[in-house]
Amino acid sequence: MNLDDWLSLLEQRHPQAIDMGLERCGEVYRRLGSPRPAKQVFTVAGTNGKGSTVAYIAAMTGALGVRFGTFTSPHIFRFNERISVMGEPVSDACLVRAFEHVEKLRGDISLTYFEFTTLAGLLILQQAKLDCAVLEVGLGGRLDTVNLVDADCAVITPIGLDHQEYLGPDLSSIATEKAGILRQGKPVVCTQASPPEEILKIAGSLQAPVYRRGVEFELSERSGSIESPLLFTMGNMSLRVPRPGMGGPHQLDNLAAAMAALVLMRSECLLKANEMATAIRDCQVPGRLQKVNVTPEILLDVGHNELAAAAIAAFLRENNRPDTICVLAMFADKSAEAVAREMGEVCQHWLCADSPGPRGQTGTQLASRIGAALPNAKVGDFNSVEQALRSAVSLAVNDETILVFGSFTTVSAAAVWIKNSLQRDRHDAAKLT
Repeated sequence: MNLDDWLSLLEQRHPQAIDMGLERCGEVYRRLGSPRPAKQVFTVAGTNGKGSTVAYIAAMTGALGVRFGTFTSPHIFRFNERISVMGEPVSDACLVRAFEHVEKLRGDISLTYFEFTTLAGLLILQQAKLDCAVLEVGLGGRLDTVNLVDADCAVITPIGLDHQEYLGPDLSSIATEKAGILRQGKPVVCTQASPPEEILKIAGSLQAPVYRRGVEFELSERSGSIESPLLFTMGNMSLRVPRPGMGGPHQLDNLAAAMAALVLMRSECLLKANEMATAIRDCQVPGRLQKVNVTPEILLDVGHNELAAAAIAAFLRENNRPDTICVLAMFADKSAEAVAREMGEVCQHWLCADSPGPRGQTGTQLASRIGAALPNAKVGDFNSVEQALRSAVSLAVNDETILVFGSFTTVSAAAVWIKNSLQRDRHDAAKLT
């Protein structure tokens, strides 16, 4: 079977797409020999900012000249994006070999798509003989397959309300699940100065030292122009670093946490300021306020919850884009109303599209929810993201910004349409390949 055949099989095999617990996948993990993906492991959990934080840690680790790899999810274009070695997605053949090995050893144990592919990813990273691996938790933390690996450093990004049906109804419950990645005596880096109390309590019980942005470390904007460098401080050390290439004030949180984790675990980074600076400037993750067209300006973002909406709204205000047109498609179990309220000040025109799949909803259903939350907004509905985006381009006669938002699948569909249907300069085209 080729990679597509495998992925199609795995999507259909287990009766539940999400089946929380470590019993089944843990048994197969042990049969595989408990593959540890690298000598040193960073695990990143949280509600938002995980992918960017993983990317920053990986990029800066690579700047130190060591072998590194990453595991992230979900993907935008190709499944291979989820597992990378030295910044490059692994090949189809590599994935198929790992899938065949997991299949051989799982016996009669049924695994979800995520469990099966995560185990394959851990196996691939182990075989790559890495110095460092950076792992992104898929859902929660405590019961996520990634948590079979003991982290040397845990990073907790901002925590908000999301996936309550699996993680619990409130921030306290969700934070407890995220804190499941903490380990005895191992450092915990938090992007928030005041993370949920459950994080601090569990860290204390494990004697795991906690480092918080704004308390134990900081990334400060120095006086001057917006192009002025930033100052990272931790204890009695300081380091000037450039502003990240990815947009939005929330990226300073992600970068700060990544730098703190790296300083704690790889202090030699302080001796390679130039290499670190280049890595920070060049670090990009698709679908994070990614500009893919100039006229009209089109931004793609995979955000899909209230916390992400607040971060994007802050970016749009900061960059004087008060009349943004939003192309939105998101799953029915997401709080579209909360997203609309967060972004209503900067987005007055909403083009809502169908979101396919069992968790999806029609553009008409989504438009009704947005309209209820923002009675004075202009709201339209469409059968597809492509149709909504085509309409948005025709509406942007005064160079309004178009934001495509709501999920990874929304961004993927939009990116394909833009690549095939709009003229772009070579710089934009390179971003979509």
